[in-house]
Amino acid sequence: MKEILREIGMIARALDSISNIEFKEYDLTKGQYLYLVRICENPGIIQEKLAEMIKVDRTTAARAIKNLEIHGFVEKRDDEHNKKIKKLFPTEKGNRIFPFIKRENDHSNRVALAGFAESEAETIAHLLQRIRKNIEVDWEFVKKGNKREY
Repeated sequence: MKEILREIGMIARALDSISNIEFKEYDLTKGQYLYLVRICENPGIIQEKLAEMIKVDRTTAARAIKNLEIHGFVEKRDDEHNKKIKKLFPTEKGNRIFPFIKRENDHSNRVALAGFAESEAETIAHLLQRIRKNIEVDWEFVKKGNKREY
């Protein structure tokens, strides 16, 4: 069997490292840009949904969101109907940096897919989505405290 997850992991770590270096001047480190992007794309998202979207536990998400709040990139607002629910919104500062992060992402996609035909890129995207969906089943299972059998 091919070590596809090893390859995916190396790609993800390389891109994360590049982003952490390039976004350091904006006080965005350790993957916080991922959270900011999702909040900018989904203003009003709740923390639990954001954690699920990024595939991290609630504690990790809470820590990243707190850092984004401290640096003035996002803010929490009460839900109109349920004061216990806090919705996440980008601040003006967060909205200002979002286009830069998006340009970096678009550039990384172009670099990653250099030399691939459009049809090949679509196939890769489709196959990766299938892989993600397969993994999500185990992620949900383990997240609920279960153990996988190998």
